[in-house]
Formats: sequence, structure tokens, C-alpha cells
Amino acid sequence: MATSSFALSSYMSVRAPIVAQRSCLVGLSSVRSLPRRTVVRCQNKVSTKFSDVLAFSGPAPERINGRLAMLGFVAAIAAEAASGEDLFAQLSNGGIPAFLGAAVLFSVASLVPLFKGKNVESITTGIMNESAEMWNGRFAMLGLVALAFTEYLKGGPLV
Repeated sequence: MATSSFALSSYMSVRAPIVAQRSCLVGLSSVRSLPRRTVVRCQNKVSTKFSDVLAFSGPAPERINGRLAMLGFVAAIAAEAASGEDLFAQLSNGGIPAFLGAAVLFSVASLVPLFKGKNVESITTGIMNESAEMWNGRFAMLGLVALAFTEYLKGGPLV
């Protein structure tokens, strides 16, 4: 009996911080003092500080990199199909200013809603949701690297 009460009290002391974090009650002094059926609604307040938005785990870096990779992958394949030049030839023949302009434009367009305090997860629904955009961006990043690596090994354009 002593071990079961010890295990239960250990479980309760370990479980309380997890419940506090998941229910947005981190600021309250005691989670155990709440009634059992208390429903707590959380409002996702998004920080608009520059250091929070662009932090390593913040909402901006992967989103911006993914959007730039999606743009770069499609533009590289389209330009390659139209001109027959590989990715490296496209960049060396005047593609760097266009890349820098698009990078600045897409970065600013991605940062403006975040600095206004918009929560990206709350405005996306259906097929075109935040998760799909993140996965498409990740695949585009891999695709762009794979395209450059394949063209380097092949010595010419892929298409």
C-alpha cells in the first residue's frame, strides 16, 4: 500500500507541470487547486518582437526558406526547360540579381503578417493549410539541392 501511494503521489507531482503547460496555466501557482472539470481556453498571443519572429524555432525562418525554395525550384526548372541552361549557368548569366530581388520581396511579404501579430495556423483551412505549406517547402528545399547536385554530377542541364 505504501508503494502504491508513493507511486500515485509521484505521478501527480510529475503530471502537474505537464498539465499546466498544455492548458496554458503556466502562470498559475497551483494546478491542483483547480476543480477537475475546469475548461480553460487559450488565446494564442503571437509575439511581434523581431528576435522572437526570427528565432531559430520562430514562425519565420523555415516558412521563408520554404517559400524561397518553392519559387527557386519552379523558376529553375521553367528556365531550364525554356533556355536549356543548367542552374549554375542561369545564376552566372544574370540570375543572382533576380534571385536577390525575389528573396527580399518574399521575405518582406512573409514577415509583414507576422509582425502584425497574425497567427498563421489560424488563417489556413482545408487543403491549403500551414502544414501542407511547410511540407511543400521542405520538399522544394530538397528538390533544389538535388537538382543542383544532379546537374553538377551530370555536367549539364537535367531537362
